[in-house]
Amino acid sequence: MKALLSEAPGTPDTLVLREIAEPVPGRGQVRIAVRYCGINYPDVLVIEDKYQFKPPRPFAPGSEMSGVIDAVGDGVTAFKVGDAVIAAATSGGLAEKAVTAANACVPMPEGMPFDVAAGLIFTYGTSYHALVNRGELRAGETLLVLGAAGGVGLAAVEIGKALGARVVAAVSSESKAAAAREHGAEVTIVYPREGVDSRVLAAQFKEACGPKGADVIYDPVGGDYAEPALRTAAWKGRYLVIGFPAGIPKIPLNLTLLKGCDIRGVFWGAFRQQEPAQDAANMRALLDLYRAGKIKPKISAILPLPQGGEAIKKLLQREAVGKILVACTA
Repeated sequence: MKALLSEAPGTPDTLVLREIAEPVPGRGQVRIAVRYCGINYPDVLVIEDKYQFKPPRPFAPGSEMSGVIDAVGDGVTAFKVGDAVIAAATSGGLAEKAVTAANACVPMPEGMPFDVAAGLIFTYGTSYHALVNRGELRAGETLLVLGAAGGVGLAAVEIGKALGARVVAAVSSESKAAAAREHGAEVTIVYPREGVDSRVLAAQFKEACGPKGADVIYDPVGGDYAEPALRTAAWKGRYLVIGFPAGIPKIPLNLTLLKGCDIRGVFWGAFRQQEPAQDAANMRALLDLYRAGKIKPKISAILPLPQGGEAIKKLLQREAVGKILVACTA
């Protein structure tokens, strides 16, 4: 089978397409004939050895996939050969076949396309956990979403809208603002890609969120955008730390004192391991939202497996609107 491998730490350009033996599922595992692999920001970090989990090399990056189970290991009773599933793993998705734990798989709803399925579990799982479990977002509250046109950002916009919040979306271009509005944002802000003036941006955020401020701030960007966003927090607001593609920010903690607000970390991967029952409940809730037509991943590009490195590069360069996928089988 073919797999796109990381053989040494480096950029997406270092990934190489190889012919390798098919993996064999162990106890409690399944093997998936991968149709599509969703690209996510951890894929950028894992090939550079900057992620929390470091798979032994050589490995195929790719933590989110859809496909059909073609082999099961001992002890697997929840799935059988031929089942269509959505799966999450620490790596392995950029390959024609991948092995993952059976309990990391979710049955695909009837009628869900494989490409849509590959854009659901990671971004929406992260955003649902962030807004519901960590942010405790309630109907009628104001939600400020940074990076609102990316995979997790658009997911947060849709989920926030489905939960009854007023969604303010912050993005880096007018085209991205249009995408955020299409997915439920009531107000959009276009901020600069670089050269951020903290005071000016804070004023923009405050004007968009209103005099009370943002009850929940969803930040998958970090860098110079973080402090202006935190300055927008309402009394007892919740600032959610999702990721740092713009750099790890330095936060003046006096702001948390003045606003009585919280800074809450969101690490969906660890949450899935620590609280599997709650994560399973979240997945059921997300599938219910999908069936109700309240969420649907936006697929902005699908690249073939040999161009998987280019797909990761697009994400690294912040070009993605919604999800970028890799088609792993012809």
